[in-house]
Amino acid sequence: MKTIKGPGIFLAQFAGDEAPFNSLPAIADYMAGLGYKGLQIPSWDARLFDLAKAAQSQTYCDEITGMLAEKGLTITELSTHLQGQLVAVHPAYDAQFDGFAAPEVRGNPAARQAWAVEQMKLAAKASQRLGLTTHASFPGALAWPYVYPWPQRPAGLVEDAFDELARRWLPILNVFDENGVDIGFEIHPGEDLHDGVTFEMFLARVNNHPRANILYDPSHFVLQCLDYLAFIDIYHERIKCFHVKDAEFRPSGRSGVYGGYQGWVDRPGRFRSLGDGQVDFAQIFSKMAQYDFAGWAVLEWECALKHPEQGAAEGAPFIARHIIQTTTHAFDDFAQGGADRELNKKIMGI
Repeated sequence: MKTIKGPGIFLAQFAGDEAPFNSLPAIADYMAGLGYKGLQIPSWDARLFDLAKAAQSQTYCDEITGMLAEKGLTITELSTHLQGQLVAVHPAYDAQFDGFAAPEVRGNPAARQAWAVEQMKLAAKASQRLGLTTHASFPGALAWPYVYPWPQRPAGLVEDAFDELARRWLPILNVFDENGVDIGFEIHPGEDLHDGVTFEMFLARVNNHPRANILYDPSHFVLQCLDYLAFIDIYHERIKCFHVKDAEFRPSGRSGVYGGYQGWVDRPGRFRSLGDGQVDFAQIFSKMAQYDFAGWAVLEWECALKHPEQGAAEGAPFIARHIIQTTTHAFDDFAQGGADRELNKKIMGI
């Protein structure tokens, strides 16, 4: 069995304009000081990373990995959550998602989508140059406004939406395949791939593409009342990335899963810092060990109550405590003996 790697941390929620969060070397020093060993880098944040340069320059990539290695760090994955979202945007969200794109393509959905596709292809090449084999992203959404069927959805609407989603992603998946990199799509409400059923619908349409995989984040399943442990049993072969994020769901007589349009503090379902929510991480890490998950345990900090720096400081030791150093032999094999066919025959009287 393999021992999961970690602790890692996703930098997206920490990057800012003030030191030490405004450059990769500075934020790397900060996170290494907290005990992190891996960084998941948001590829859209120019304060930390130049995606186009990384796709073109091996020297640039070597400089980054060398700088991080000197600090005892490595890159867990690149992230294209924002760019991946823009591969497929329903018109209802055009104005809201425009801010994720480069200024020159805003207000032009076709140009924005083409830009997003090119960004994904750059990420595949950059990942390859950095020696990475996994990548974190969102798939986008065309059917999400119709998740609750009222008024009743027109026949074939969902099927057509997933057909189109697959059509857009297949060429991207092929580029990732050429570069030897798996995409872990974060299964997330707001995305068309928001649970196991929808992931299967997409997977079937991309012909079970070997690079179409899962970023597992249990917090999004808590808020859907989905069995996040059984999910690992079912989909462990496709789980390539892992966000360690906590959540809680406390419904009341006034509000439930849909949250009543309330802010995060007042929603029944809300994200919490590690250890403050309801996720059973002991069981999750046990299942990850059971199924030989070979990737990183990466903190994604999101909490409506706690300060991010406190969450980051508490996250590294929390993950380290939960990582299982997998055993090399069965606990009851005192002699660590191998197969002895003659002994077996003697035991069975044959």
